[in-house]
Amino acid sequence: MPRTLIEVDRNSDEPLYQQVRRAIEHGIAVGMFDPLHRLPSSRELSEELGVSRNTINLAYQELIAEGFVESQERRGLFVNSEMRHQCTAQERSTTPHIDWSRRIRRCPDADVPHVEKRTDWYRYPYPFLAGQVDVGAFPARSWARCLRDALFHPHVYYSLQDSVACDDPMLVDMIRRHLLPSRGIEAAPEEILVTVGSQQGLDLLSRVLLGPGQQVVVEDPGYLDARHIFLRSGADVVGCPVDQAGVRPPESFRGTDLLYLTPSHHHPTNATLSIGRRRQLLQLAAESGTVVVEDDYDSEFRYQGRPTPALKALDSTGDAVYLGTFSKFLSPGLRLGYLVGPAPLVAELRQARRYVLRHPPGHLQRALALLIESGEYLRSLRRYRTKLMRKWIATCEMVDRYLPWQESVFPPGGVSLWMTGPSELDCRPLVERAEQRGILVEPGDIFFLDRDEGRHHFRIGFSAIPLRAIEPGMRRLGEVVEELLEGRRAAAR
Repeated sequence: MPRTLIEVDRNSDEPLYQQVRRAIEHGIAVGMFDPLHRLPSSRELSEELGVSRNTINLAYQELIAEGFVESQERRGLFVNSEMRHQCTAQERSTTPHIDWSRRIRRCPDADVPHVEKRTDWYRYPYPFLAGQVDVGAFPARSWARCLRDALFHPHVYYSLQDSVACDDPMLVDMIRRHLLPSRGIEAAPEEILVTVGSQQGLDLLSRVLLGPGQQVVVEDPGYLDARHIFLRSGADVVGCPVDQAGVRPPESFRGTDLLYLTPSHHHPTNATLSIGRRRQLLQLAAESGTVVVEDDYDSEFRYQGRPTPALKALDSTGDAVYLGTFSKFLSPGLRLGYLVGPAPLVAELRQARRYVLRHPPGHLQRALALLIESGEYLRSLRRYRTKLMRKWIATCEMVDRYLPWQESVFPPGGVSLWMTGPSELDCRPLVERAEQRGILVEPGDIFFLDRDEGRHHFRIGFSAIPLRAIEPGMRRLGEVVEELLEGRRAAAR
């Protein structure tokens, strides 16, 4: 039973039953008690307040006699039905006294669009979304076993204790020995920080490294949430153009404090940053003292050839910062990721994290460490990669069939396809009309600093949609696109 907030003063001259009666009467008047649910029983109230049941019963008898409370056989005591409308009306009439629109600070990113995602995406027959996962690929039984084992000795202390600013040493060790070597990265434990998703890593970096007057260079188009985070720090955000070989290096990064990149699969186009440009960017950053942040959010999903070495693996200075995540494979709902960087920086980020949420949930950290140690994490990853490759092949084939104006050669990796439509195509009405047909796709304009440049772009994700739904979904999407293009052509004639 939730606490009723009734209090009694044993030093008062007023009898205890009258104090209880007055408190319940006031609670009914202000809507504290839900009129559709029973009131606390005499046993419940006597235990909570530490008084006899006779005291509570006497208070209730007076409330029944005066019409505040009614007794319903075999159900209990309820607010009198004749008073329910009055109580509800009074509750609805309550208005705040503070004008929150004037009190809430306006953030520097207030005019930047947001990535909008439907929480009921799985109810749509054709969810071509990039940020969701195929729930059928999640290793549910293995995960449930690891969650259970994490609550028994010797793991229970790491699962349930307050670790203050520390991470689970077992998870840090699993990241060092089982995940980072495949990306060509070597790191000591003090160079690794567990985060609540890679997005928290970006937030911590912006808190520690950025402020008003500093400059951040991002890819244009690029990851929209990163732009929001950097702008909220007060820094100036400058775009760097992207082509089929990734971001195009400028002549110099002089005056740039931080460079943010998604080199394995550029977000959102999936272009892989070439080796030559990687080395050039690292050299330019070293010359200007620019911090390079590499967001390696889905490098595991490459379907042809070998993955390109991480940018940090090529960094001879050791100053580059690497962000990894478990969201794109395991689940975005688990909110677990990690950051690798120089030990002094990681130590400061750890303190910054401590005063935001102390540490990621210990139970989840230990369970994930056990999942990796068992080998099930990498086995499930291989199975999921094979499943995604089939979806990638099917989606590419359907694009070639139903969207013939689109270049049919796509980068061999990632969880989405970047679409560049005819110049007269507008992604906004496309997204709206497609949703009316049960199809979810993402607009492309939001990823550009100048949204007008991206009006004819959109993104098709294939990670969450069932394989069997790709063909009919793409056929319907092609019909929607053709309808919009025909309408624009007719209007132009």
